[in-house]
Amino acid sequence: MQVRNTRKTYGLMAVSLHWIIALGVIGTAILGLWMTGLDYYSAWYRSAPFWHKSIGITLATLIILRLLWRWSNPRPAPLPHHPRWEVRLASLVHALLYLLLFIIIASGYLISTAKGQGVSIFGWFELPAIVTGLPAQADRAGFAHYWLGVSLLGLIALHALGALKHHFLDHDNTLRRMLGMRSRTSEEKDA
Repeated sequence: MQVRNTRKTYGLMAVSLHWIIALGVIGTAILGLWMTGLDYYSAWYRSAPFWHKSIGITLATLIILRLLWRWSNPRPAPLPHHPRWEVRLASLVHALLYLLLFIIIASGYLISTAKGQGVSIFGWFELPAIVTGLPAQADRAGFAHYWLGVSLLGLIALHALGALKHHFLDHDNTLRRMLGMRSRTSEEKDA
């Protein structure tokens, strides 16, 4: 598999970033939902948020890297049999995924810095508290962070269902391209 994308396939970098970010987002969401149920006496009360924040900021960096990679590489063309509405819907879902991810990360930062403290990233360095002291900053950002996170999970489910629909019902190469697999032969729908 080549590193860069071509007009027909995604390259190793795009595929790797997609799946690393996908696993990171789902894992961080599960961790975030789990830690909301922790009480002060839990052994994870302080460490779970530390990991959630550190992974979240790392994901922000990877998402920016993925967008830069996406803009600097050719994008595989939509498969020829995909209806125009489906291509537009896929573009809209991708745009919403990125938008929600950035708002969720920004709201998480606002929660963490509401009291003027920076955000430690794996104990290696600290992101300074640039925005702090807004009215009800932690509460408002927390509300957005939670509900947009739940919305993001729904959108991810829609995205995954679309990929599975292409693979199992349409029998095309949409999912195979993002798994880094070889395309089906030209006798099939979309070679």
